[in-house]
Amino acid sequence: MEKLEIGIIGGSGLYDANMIDKVSKVPVKTTYGEPSDAFCTGSIGNKKIAFLSRHGQGHRIPPHELNFKANITGFESLGVKRIISCCAVGSLKEDYKPGDIVIPDQFIDWKKTMTTFYNTGDVTHVSLADPFCPEIREALVRTCKKLGIRYHDKGTYVCIEGPRFSTRAESKMFRSFADIIGMTGVTEAILAREREICLAILATVTDYDVWSEKPVSFDEIARTMKESEEKIKLIIKEVVNNIPENRKCICKDALKNAKV
Repeated sequence: MEKLEIGIIGGSGLYDANMIDKVSKVPVKTTYGEPSDAFCTGSIGNKKIAFLSRHGQGHRIPPHELNFKANITGFESLGVKRIISCCAVGSLKEDYKPGDIVIPDQFIDWKKTMTTFYNTGDVTHVSLADPFCPEIREALVRTCKKLGIRYHDKGTYVCIEGPRFSTRAESKMFRSFADIIGMTGVTEAILAREREICLAILATVTDYDVWSEKPVSFDEIARTMKESEEKIKLIIKEVVNNIPENRKCICKDALKNAKV
């Protein structure tokens, strides 16, 4: 199989690969088990693309049961070196409004489970001081600006485990150190960096988290994501051909001097 260049992870509300031309479905098995779904491969312009629906068709897999290691390893086995992770997130700040796009530059991992490929074997400490690929982030920012889409070029993403949403007390606490909140993108970023794969998040704000008066519901999230679906696809179709051909970022050397 021809090696694929860019991976797209479709999140809540983005389940199909109809922005890709000449789609083929490729089932992939890994040493970590099966990914969330078959990969859809094809092209956008002159770039070869692999698309994976994070939660599977029909949103059948909840966030706490996702096989993140299999998903990232699946992209790796297809030759993917760059991933755009599409995420639905809640807003922790007034000016991050529902429907806004956020391209986060930092995260806080608030999950209870360990996230690493290196829980056995070699002792390895990978740096995530700057956890998202700067080249993909820059391309996403340029694309949103060009398309006239309301966006935020920075933001701290706090990741909770789910599947429940936060209490009001938790949400008010998270507001003091983060801008958006979600359940998936951070885990993918950690594992991608450990595989020296570039990853950046294209986040869509779906709601104000429960620090505001109205509790969040999945119906509200699904409705906002549906309204934003075409905008996300437009960004993806534009950005993939503007990502540099050769990687000059920190991601490709993540394991250099990381092993004890």
